[in-house]
Amino acid sequence: MVGIGNELNGDDAAGVLVVRALRAQLGSQPQLLLIEGGVAPEAFTGPLRRFAPDWVLLVDAAEMGEAAGHVAWVDWRLADGLSATTHTLPPTMLAQFLMAELGCQVALIGIQPQGLELDDGVSATVQEAVNAVTLELKRLLAPFAEGG
Repeated sequence: MVGIGNELNGDDAAGVLVVRALRAQLGSQPQLLLIEGGVAPEAFTGPLRRFAPDWVLLVDAAEMGEAAGHVAWVDWRLADGLSATTHTLPPTMLAQFLMAELGCQVALIGIQPQGLELDDGVSATVQEAVNAVTLELKRLLAPFAEGG
């Protein structure tokens, strides 16, 4: 899993916060790779290649025209127009690269930001969404974290 976003731009930190919270709750697990990709998730393709995943889940703040805190599975092929675009490579290009180079499948969870202003903290609404996504992903990943 790769959390994408800029921690200095308010709600854009959502993806990174989800991965950070999962790491704190699940600890280090050989079956799971949790990467805080930040603004340059493409810089972490080496660890992904060594891990050889079947699936890579990207988590990112995404402008979807919804209420702040809205969470959705996003078709990564359509993500260029949805992304908060505070990172160096659009999710579509990263997903295409990962699929071509690693032979894995890619999924994207988007969290609708409320604000992306420099030096703003994460809004309460988006923090609630981060907590909900973390809880659900922890539930879904628990069998893998337990080695099953």
